Amino acid sequence: MSHCAECDLRGCKTYEEDKTLRDCPGKDKPIQEQAAALFQEPDSLRMARAAAQVEAEGYGQLCRMEEIILFCKKLGFQKLGLVFCTGLSKEAATVSRILRYHGFDVASVLCKNGSHPKSSIGLTCDETLSGNDLEVMCNPIGQALVMNQENVDFNILLGLCVGHDTLCLKYLDAPATVLAVKDRRTGHNPLAAIYLADGYYRKRLFPEQDKA
Repeated sequence: MSHCAECDLRGCKTYEEDKTLRDCPGKDKPIQEQAAALFQEPDSLRMARAAAQVEAEGYGQLCRMEEIILFCKKLGFQKLGLVFCTGLSKEAATVSRILRYHGFDVASVLCKNGSHPKSSIGLTCDETLSGNDLEVMCNPIGQALVMNQENVDFNILLGLCVGHDTLCLKYLDAPATVLAVKDRRTGHNPLAAIYLADGYYRKRLFPEQDKA
């Protein structure tokens, strides 16, 4: 099993194999050979080059919105799909305005498209926010299908819930990136809780450990 998160050696960054863990995935020759071969596929090669160029040109200078714009321009993407949550409607309008200002065509789709009731996926009244099983559910699969029908070049996800993003990404045909994720507790900044995992969020993230 790979344990990169627990490794503090990072020999992979400096070509020093002796500074890696025994189970370092870099030592798995079949995996690495397969990855190297897949990088040579035309679409993957173009994206990998563009991503590296954006990193080098904007490192520490460009925000993620600017990086997305630069990445899309380098790849010649023209029609972009903006897939967003109703809770970030104002932000979605701003993102759409920014993208259109930079010359892109923008197709956008809201999570509540189709007005499907939560009862349609077997949820009961006490499994909804309002206590009503006719509460409109999020429809990430519908969002993906709309973008596929729009035949967009690239998708940008904004503020989808955990799991809804999973379903949307599963069904999207075109490649995608995430501008921001949903985190109602932290103002859509989930790393805030991670930075405070040994401080103010300790009791929430490690409840049993704190009781010991």
